[in-house]
Amino acid sequence: MNLAFVESPVQLLNTLEWAHAGGVPADGLTLVVLSPTDPMSRGQLRRTAELARDEGFALVWQEARGGPAAPLRAVRALGPLLRGAERIVIGDPFSRYVQLLLTLVGGRHLTIVDDGTATMEFVAQTARGERLVRWHRRGGRRGPRELALAPVTFAARRRLSPEGARSVEVFTSMPVEAPPGITVTANDYAWTRSRFGPPRLTRGADLVGTSLFETGVVDLERYLAAVDALAAAHGATRYFAHRRESVDKLARLTARTGLEVVRPDLPLELIARRGPIGETVLSFPSTVVHTLPLALAGTGITVAVCDIAPEWLRESASPRAQGFLSVVTGTARGVHRLAAPA
Repeated sequence: MNLAFVESPVQLLNTLEWAHAGGVPADGLTLVVLSPTDPMSRGQLRRTAELARDEGFALVWQEARGGPAAPLRAVRALGPLLRGAERIVIGDPFSRYVQLLLTLVGGRHLTIVDDGTATMEFVAQTARGERLVRWHRRGGRRGPRELALAPVTFAARRRLSPEGARSVEVFTSMPVEAPPGITVTANDYAWTRSRFGPPRLTRGADLVGTSLFETGVVDLERYLAAVDALAAAHGATRYFAHRRESVDKLARLTARTGLEVVRPDLPLELIARRGPIGETVLSFPSTVVHTLPLALAGTGITVAVCDIAPEWLRESASPRAQGFLSVVTGTARGVHRLAAPA
């Protein structure tokens, strides 16, 4: 039996892609949703979970973050499933919650499915033997919480290596090189393409939002100005908001740009594949510049990515941010490159 732990709509979508690509039957995989707290993520997860149930997969919705005692209750509830699983599928190796669960599973087979650009950083850090730190976070001295969780993180790193598990697979659409002992399997979004579309195209362009402000990377005023300039240059009319973008930020964006803000109820790969969608999709460096060309293959839609100028970065941004974003853009295949607007 395969057991998957997912915390975001994208992770759930890519677990379905993994099952489809590997010929895993619906009765051979149980999906466990470790539910987040923010309403937009929960809403997208519930809609994506409906698709999974429609495909015949068993799904457990676990309220994993409902107070200090929630993690312990979740671990107790998931105990029987953990003991019976031969392969564990996870979407976010940086998640402390997932790391805690990995300490309980022993040497099972492990698969990491795409959680976006974080997959690139996970593979790179694993290859270098570094501790797992999200790319947008500053390094340096660790705080009390990090120190308290250090044993869990250390144990999880061992589980995520071939020495700590029977086998480790990374299922991804991102351009990564497999570290020694780890298998990389390409995710080409075959299930999404077979299940949805082709989409109806609209004239003009659509713009994809990003959470780079929310993660402390870019300055808000610079970001709003860049969105305004891109929309004007390419005739964009709609802005597909990232699920982490706040209501206040989006209200400011609408007032400044006149764009119609769309709150997708499913991962953007599914929204774009179902349509309607613009003939051009504009994005800043993010996961979608790698996934949308695959999901929209054969539709004639152009995906374009706009670089992040160094002056847009906040003083508090990680020193690695500019380099990492450049790699995300530079390694994207099948996209048009756009210079950062002045």
